[in-house]
Amino acid sequence: MDEQVLAATRRSLHGIAEVLLAGPQYRERGTIRLQVTPGGFGQVAGPLRVQGTELVWDADGAGRAPLRGTCRELGAAAGVEPGPPEGLYTDSSGVGPDEQLVVDPAAAELVADWFETGDHALRNFVPACDPVLWPEHFDLGIQLDEINYGVSAGDPVNTRPYAYVGPWTRRSGPFWNAPFGAMRRYDEVPAGPLATSAVMAFFVEGRKMA
Repeated sequence: MDEQVLAATRRSLHGIAEVLLAGPQYRERGTIRLQVTPGGFGQVAGPLRVQGTELVWDADGAGRAPLRGTCRELGAAAGVEPGPPEGLYTDSSGVGPDEQLVVDPAAAELVADWFETGDHALRNFVPACDPVLWPEHFDLGIQLDEINYGVSAGDPVNTRPYAYVGPWTRRSGPFWNAPFGAMRRYDEVPAGPLATSAVMAFFVEGRKMA
């Protein structure tokens, strides 16, 4: 996967999550939480979701549009006013309502598969958990005993998707290979069905090391 293509797609998907899903949901329902859904991600308190390279806005999937153009144009099609949640956090995707979206199908599939892997790994790691996809950093995570566990689609510093373990109190040692704790890139775990167990094993190791 070309990293520039992946980065451009991730930015656009992050912007959609923030501007079209989390923002409208927050203004209507008071929550910015998103969740992993089949083939992508969506609102927890509404029908809006990303499936593959389409925005879907009703429960039966009849209302949908390809992820191209701008968030303003997609919002008009879906009947929502685009805009991020205001006053809740400082970091953001940086994507405005009128920025042209760039969504490569293969890169979108990689991101969706990684979030699905992370969702399964977190639920296997902590069966009672309910992983949240946060629009601020576009990462899926949980908190347990003052440690953050999750997976990220990547960020400006770590451009490839990765899994992370982030203790609230800094740890030291070879396992802790990132400023926030420990990370394991998606290309450092087996592909396919073994990915979930490998990411869960990383979480288990992180909990032990912490």
